[in-house]
Amino acid sequence: MVSWSGTGTRSRASRTYWEVEVGFLGQCMENLLLDQDFWLSSLDQEYVAIEISIQEETLNLIYKGILMQEGSLFASCSSTQMFDSSTPGRDLYMEQGDIALFEPPFLGSGWTVLSLGDGARGTKPKPALEPVIPFHQWFLKSCAENILVGSGKPACDFPCQFATGSCVASVEYDAGGPDELSLEQGDRIIIVGLLVSCFEWFTGRLERTGEVGLVMTTLVRPADSLCEASDIFLEKEERLFFNLKEDQIKEETIALLKKINQNDVGHVYKLDLIDQQDSPKEPTQNVSQGNMDAHQQAELKRKIEEILLKGKMKSKVPNATVTTNGTLEDHSETSKTTLASGPHFTVHPVEEGTTTNQEKFLPLLSFLGGSNYKPEFGALYGQTPERLLATFTGHSDDVDKLVAYLGVARETARKKRLHWSQSRLCFLLGKLCAGRSKFSQARVYFEEALSVPRDGFTDMLMLASIYANLAVIYLMQKNTEKYFALSERIAALLMGIPDCVSTVEKDSEVLKFILKKAVLSHNKMAEARACFLLAKLHWRRGEGADAVPFLERLLVLLAEPPGVRSVAPSHGYLSLGRLYSQLSLPHLCVSSARKATMHPSARLADCLNGMGLVLENTARLYGIRKQDVAIPAQVAPYLSRSLSFTGRFDGVGGTGDLTLSQALTLCLSQLFQKHGMLGHAVRSMHTLIDHHRAPSSSSSGATSIPERNIALVWLAWLHICNSQPEVSLDILDSVLASMPEHCTTPQEGLVHNMRGVALRSTGDLRRAAESYQMAMDVCEEFGDRANRAVAEANLGLLCLKAGAKRLAEQHLTEAVEMLSALEGQEHEVNFTTVLLELGQYYVNQRLLDRGKIYYEWALLMAIKSNHSDNQLSVTRRLCHLYSAVCPDEAQCIIYNEHQLALLATRGDRRQEGEVLETISQLYLSLGTERARRSALDYTKRSLGIFIDLGRREKEANAWLQAGKIYHMLGQTELVDLYVQVAQDVGLSTGDTHFILQLLEAAGDVFFNSSTEREKAVCFYGDRALPIAVRTSNTEVRLRLSNKLVELLLQMKLYGEAVEYALTALDISVQLGNRLNERVAFHRLATLYHCLGQFELAEHHYLKTLSLCPTPLEFDEETLYYVRVYQTLGDIIFYDLKDPYDAAGYYHLALAAAMDIGNKKSQLQLCTRLATIYHNFLVDRELSLFFYQKARAFASDLNVRRINLSPDQIFSSMSQYKTNRVNISEPRNK
Repeated sequence: MVSWSGTGTRSRASRTYWEVEVGFLGQCMENLLLDQDFWLSSLDQEYVAIEISIQEETLNLIYKGILMQEGSLFASCSSTQMFDSSTPGRDLYMEQGDIALFEPPFLGSGWTVLSLGDGARGTKPKPALEPVIPFHQWFLKSCAENILVGSGKPACDFPCQFATGSCVASVEYDAGGPDELSLEQGDRIIIVGLLVSCFEWFTGRLERTGEVGLVMTTLVRPADSLCEASDIFLEKEERLFFNLKEDQIKEETIALLKKINQNDVGHVYKLDLIDQQDSPKEPTQNVSQGNMDAHQQAELKRKIEEILLKGKMKSKVPNATVTTNGTLEDHSETSKTTLASGPHFTVHPVEEGTTTNQEKFLPLLSFLGGSNYKPEFGALYGQTPERLLATFTGHSDDVDKLVAYLGVARETARKKRLHWSQSRLCFLLGKLCAGRSKFSQARVYFEEALSVPRDGFTDMLMLASIYANLAVIYLMQKNTEKYFALSERIAALLMGIPDCVSTVEKDSEVLKFILKKAVLSHNKMAEARACFLLAKLHWRRGEGADAVPFLERLLVLLAEPPGVRSVAPSHGYLSLGRLYSQLSLPHLCVSSARKATMHPSARLADCLNGMGLVLENTARLYGIRKQDVAIPAQVAPYLSRSLSFTGRFDGVGGTGDLTLSQALTLCLSQLFQKHGMLGHAVRSMHTLIDHHRAPSSSSSGATSIPERNIALVWLAWLHICNSQPEVSLDILDSVLASMPEHCTTPQEGLVHNMRGVALRSTGDLRRAAESYQMAMDVCEEFGDRANRAVAEANLGLLCLKAGAKRLAEQHLTEAVEMLSALEGQEHEVNFTTVLLELGQYYVNQRLLDRGKIYYEWALLMAIKSNHSDNQLSVTRRLCHLYSAVCPDEAQCIIYNEHQLALLATRGDRRQEGEVLETISQLYLSLGTERARRSALDYTKRSLGIFIDLGRREKEANAWLQAGKIYHMLGQTELVDLYVQVAQDVGLSTGDTHFILQLLEAAGDVFFNSSTEREKAVCFYGDRALPIAVRTSNTEVRLRLSNKLVELLLQMKLYGEAVEYALTALDISVQLGNRLNERVAFHRLATLYHCLGQFELAEHHYLKTLSLCPTPLEFDEETLYYVRVYQTLGDIIFYDLKDPYDAAGYYHLALAAAMDIGNKKSQLQLCTRLATIYHNFLVDRELSLFFYQKARAFASDLNVRRINLSPDQIFSSMSQYKTNRVNISEPRNK
């Protein structure tokens, strides 16, 4: 809900209805959803915006539902109908279009209706009604009941609703008071101001006599010259809410832009970090973006030299001092009449009836006399009772004494028949009594002021003041009949005489009555004027929140056909933007400013004011990051539009103000450069160069030489950033040549420093060092320690590139020392950058502790300066340090979370999602349940972002990652769900390569776990492998086949596993990968062994051994020989029953075990050989030999007993057959 104090509460539905109506909803969405680059990339397009379309039926249905919940509602009858009267008498008759207050049925009763014309009530089961629009709904509900109900139904059938011109009296009429005109039938009456048919009276001038007074609308008929007015304003009426002084606004805009730009362009040295930043995002395509040939480069140099020569020939223009106060001056401030210029009178002790008494009153009576209005009267009519006391002196603030004095003066005027003096004295007495809350006495005085006999009222401002004050009293005393009658007369004056508006400034109820009558009679022009008067009344009283609804409605009426002419929409939206800014509604403020600036009626002053509103609300739009977005990209359309008025783009019809044009162009160019659109930045500056050369530039707002040089230096920097250092050197050399030879300036050091950067970019390190040294000398001369530190840092970076590391460290350290001694936030960004570079130097030198210190110092400085770009750069370096250079998961998590917080404030959702992924992986690597739950939380957050951004691949991976973590946490009931959603999202991408990768990763969730590994077979064999075959992705086929073999081995599905093992073998041979070939042979041998195909098993084991590298390099390779030969011996001995060949394999295994000194394997092998020689080959000598060796190993290994009986052999064989699948195989890399 948005509350407007003093005028009720506007619902969110009402505000949304209005935002959709004027197009603000789409613009607010642009501020929230579109990134900064959009505002710059869309400048070349005629109109790019988010358009929100809501079906009117849907919106109306929602609106009606909300109204029904609130209870009573205002609606218009959609057809003529009768209502049963709630009181004795005739039934209530309502015509089509009549607006009334309806109450929905309650407990089976019908609808209840309250007529706003006379307060009559009626009922009907199902009335035909249509709710009024939200503004009318809100306004009518905010009206007090004594204003809302009554005043009768507008019965005039005058053919024009909002007329101007003249009319003719249709009947004879005798005036009922001095404020009315007496008419004869056929009299021609000239309408003073406007005739509004819904009011009973209008102000007219009788053509035959020239008298001005009130005329009843029902007494006249149109004349030939009568027509509908298209203007809601009266002649000479002030139409603006605030004054737009274009020259002042230009000066203030230039001062503001210079203040914002000076750190980036004209005063602060640039650090040479071109390799790390400022790289263009856009491809180089043309002269402004790509490489310039020799002719183009020479042409640019010629233009610049021409500009510099022209500057030398001109006399130096002094800089004007510009105030930076508000750019908008309220009209009310200039139009107020101060009390000091008004009349002053002295109160003397008087007694009624004496001659002396009359003499003392002569000055006062003389001043108040006369039928015509005098400017001095305005001070009296508009003053409050408290300030009225100050007009009279000698009463010691005793109101009774002043009232007595004025009372005697009134009586004296009555006796002397000084009617106008008497009338004005009655008015003053009435105001004083009202100020003392003596309303009945005040009413008597005001009524006497109206009834004093005279020919007619010519002081219409006095008449309006009496009416206004008397109306307030009638309203307070609940005399609604007289209040309505008087309000009708006030309406006639307000529609006819501009000065009368000031009489109702103290009370808005009369204006609300006027608006009510306009709404009930469906008179949109009258409604527009009433809204304007109410909005301006609240504006002058400083009640911005109360002014907003009326100004909003005025702008809607302005846009409706035929529309309200003479109201500049750009001014209206700017006024609305100012009010939104005061109410801390930045999005609506910026939307209003954009609407005002882009409207065809906008002028240069409107564009500059709109830009000021955007800059004023930058901090509110972007939170606390004020330094980062001193100029947000939303300003780009305002800069572009303003430049079109200065003749910057179209060259025709512009104002030709070169100083303003340069300030705007520099600002726009900086925005392009900041967002990596260097081609656009260079092109805009080249156009400014052409504008400088134009003949008109010599006579229209010429810039000073330092300002001109600033623009050229900035152009040089853009060419450096755009990889065109040779062009930059031409510009900088020309600027240097134009400077006085024997008079050094700070700007000279700026140019030398930038020359150093350009020379370094060309590879001329020696001359670059000389330029940096000259820049430091200039800084030394002027005591500029901040820029001296930057030049010192540049020299250090130059030494790094030249390989002089010690010298580089020295210069960088000196720069840090100088920057650390400076005060003020303007140096903190450069300080942070230099600290970061010094830290990077130490990290590269593997002095990690020093590197950490400087990194962390840089981060502290970036946090202190509240500069998120620098914070982000330092944080990313720290993340890389703790993830890749010296891994530390805890520190890496801390800095990644800080990076996440920074990205959240910047609104960079893409990078935010990626950092969330990284943090999730870091928590997952910790391996604890708590860390896994944290990883799950971060994964779900990244999932939400990827869904919002429509990044389907990232979304699928996030779903899969969440399923994987749930599997680790043992929440198996959710795993299948998340994996299935991941698969569905992946399939929706249509990217076969990604789908294959995702399906394999889904299988890995189960494959790499200890439970439900069999679920991986479906993903590998049924889904991923067919895609890999279809796409001929041999590497993935090999990997999937190997994984399937391992799974099927575990599941003891040996026959199915053989097929995948043979596939893996074929692919390995095809790829020529000997390691994969060994793995495939080994697995086939194992499978054949398990299937009982021992000869094949023996063949493949031997083939595996033949593929092993020779000579053996690692103990692991020798151990593999031991195990394979031992396995071969077991196969031959136990399964093929060939002790002799088995002994041979055991001998080979024993030799390999002896080579690596593996006593446990030697014990096993010696025991088996002793058993074979003892029981089967019957070689007692060898049997004893191996038995003794086995006893020696058993003693070393603390094994108590060795059994050589044949029974042990059979039990060993059965044990082997149970565990024979668990044979080690070579690792598949």
